[in-house]
Amino acid sequence: MKLFGLGQTKRLAERIARHLGTALAPLEEREFEDGEFKIRPLERVRGEHVVACQSLAADRHMSSADKLFRLLVFCGAVKDAGAERVTAVVPYLAFWRKDRRTQPRDPITTSYVGRLVEAAGVDAVLTVDAHSAATFENAFRCGKEHVELAPAFAEHYAQRLAGTEHIVVLSPDLGGVHRARAFATELAERVERDVGLAFMEKSRSRGRVSGELFAGDVADAAVVIYDDMISTGGTVARAVRAAAVRGARSVHCAATHGLFSGDAVTTLNGVPLTSLAVSDTVEDVAERCRALRCEHVVLECAAAVAQPLARL
Repeated sequence: MKLFGLGQTKRLAERIARHLGTALAPLEEREFEDGEFKIRPLERVRGEHVVACQSLAADRHMSSADKLFRLLVFCGAVKDAGAERVTAVVPYLAFWRKDRRTQPRDPITTSYVGRLVEAAGVDAVLTVDAHSAATFENAFRCGKEHVELAPAFAEHYAQRLAGTEHIVVLSPDLGGVHRARAFATELAERVERDVGLAFMEKSRSRGRVSGELFAGDVADAAVVIYDDMISTGGTVARAVRAAAVRGARSVHCAATHGLFSGDAVTTLNGVPLTSLAVSDTVEDVAERCRALRCEHVVLECAAAVAQPLARL
């Protein structure tokens, strides 16, 4: 196996490499004055299993689309150079919100990304906590590995909430109930007692969020909101307020991908959030959430990603 880390994802790729007992292979990334680029491996890849690691969170240097295109170009280059197998490791998989049409002539972006990846010669895709695991399975015809970080978050909150009698996991929308239930099961195993489950209704249309339904008893409970990502922070803030007004003793949040777009930090600082845990699938997440006033921690995903890679 030859493992390559593209762009800022190189630091995460180095941590994955350490868990695999190997080192990153060298590559060249060159920028041209007109905004174009060149990217290629700097050592022989013929007959090798090549793993290209690139997270797709937009940052001040590059958009999600730019990062995706670079990944596709690199995968195409190593395939042309004779790589026997190419695996794309995409810790944060962007363009996953539009998996169905909600308005006339809407794009189904997930399907288009799947086609592009396959056209570049990618044999397998590995991602972490996709926005929809079912959509991830259906969007690609190549091999797929879906890594879930629920065990890591459960371990963290089992320690953080040790001795707490009443714990409830809250899904901030109906679509995330399955994810929240899996996390609640992991957490219950570690605290060795029942963990409750609650959920909220959330509908989004033309940028507006609505829905008033709240199911579950959170009174006098330590509530852990569980979601796949934090973007603008609006969904989490809405869930924090809903749990607090219903008598929660404390409200925490675990989310895999910490994008913290726009005024997300300001939004979260405006609600009674006790603690927050995110993972490092977004390269500069520690910097993005530095100004949060609540207790916050970044959990590493490298070990969880390395485990299925070792089997490939």
